[in-house]
Amino acid sequence: MASVAVPAGGKKRKASRIWWYVHHWVGFKLALFMSFICLTGTIAVFSSEIDWLLQPSLRVAPSSVTGEPDWARIAASATRYPGVKSINSIDAPTASAFASRLMVVWDDNRLGFLHVHPTTGVVQGEGPWVGAQRIFRNMHRHLNLPGRIGIPIVTSLSFLLLVSLSTSFVVYKKWWRGFFKPLRTRDARAWWGDFHRLAGVWSLWFVALMAVTSLWYFVEQMGGQAPVPRAEMVEPHVASLPEIGDHLTASLAAARRADPALRITGIGFPTKESGAFVFTGDKSAILVRPRTNAVWTTVATGEVVATFDGRDLNAHQRISEMADPLHFGNFGGYWTKVPWFIFGLLMTGLSVSGVVIYALRVGREVRNQLTQRPGWRVAWQGMGAWGWLAAFAIIVAFVELRTLLAQTAE
Repeated sequence: MASVAVPAGGKKRKASRIWWYVHHWVGFKLALFMSFICLTGTIAVFSSEIDWLLQPSLRVAPSSVTGEPDWARIAASATRYPGVKSINSIDAPTASAFASRLMVVWDDNRLGFLHVHPTTGVVQGEGPWVGAQRIFRNMHRHLNLPGRIGIPIVTSLSFLLLVSLSTSFVVYKKWWRGFFKPLRTRDARAWWGDFHRLAGVWSLWFVALMAVTSLWYFVEQMGGQAPVPRAEMVEPHVASLPEIGDHLTASLAAARRADPALRITGIGFPTKESGAFVFTGDKSAILVRPRTNAVWTTVATGEVVATFDGRDLNAHQRISEMADPLHFGNFGGYWTKVPWFIFGLLMTGLSVSGVVIYALRVGREVRNQLTQRPGWRVAWQGMGAWGWLAAFAIIVAFVELRTLLAQTAE
């Protein structure tokens, strides 16, 4: 029997159809879960600002703040504040209208925050451990599950993002022409389809960035984490909390002498395992966590025991330390947080619009039936078991809030 040749154009159309099905399956079946993760991550960009709105004691008048925080005065007030058992850290204000936040452990072993004026050192009030920042970041990062379980679940979406991103170049022909293509208002399906493509081309770089950084988090959780710069063991220092606060002045002066270029943005207090103050902040290395630029001093004597510079990281460490700034967009203040928030919304919109397009397409196919199903039901039934799995994961994230609320210091 003679074989029938398949035209080259037919092969291309068949391959294109396969890629479309892959793009559709990846983007649609877990769209509910993807939308939840994208939305919580987007809100997390401004979660500190949400706390600022909800907690009046976090607010200060920018005109009342002069220069960098008065770390010694802040510590002196906090270490003598009634009910404080220990202090974990002091953080510089998020912006000029913010108070400094101190993570503290109360006498009953609860975790919480103190809000202190960065210049006067006056304690303005207390903040809950579980605020908007904690809720949205925990939901986004690991669904409020233990990290070893939740992080791999969430970061496995990076593989789907990479597949969706790569197939989009095949599905959307001549995509580079779509940056300024207007949205058609002929009908809902045309508008949502155009929106999906327009949001997609503008978000290509952002989707790629989120996919790569999420993939790195997955690698780290699977054992590929880089070592964090740390000083060798510093003998614990036994002293009352007010005495520890009084020792901060000498250590602060020593840290500034050891590294005058370090702009301090946070101070870690001694723990049961280590009797050291850890001064962290910013220097000339870009796109690194503050912990990579640090000075460690002993509480007892103020002696400098170690200094670290982000420029000295090896390649493995540099990749690891770049992940957070790039993923959350907090490396440039509001100049980067605002774009990250906008593109996060666009990325969420991509996931949602894919579901709407599916519902409208299937709804049109069954238009002539006597009974037409609502769009949400069409989409839900199309997701099948994957929809139930996504819904279960989201429900778990909310149920596990109770564990977060009950968390205490170890």
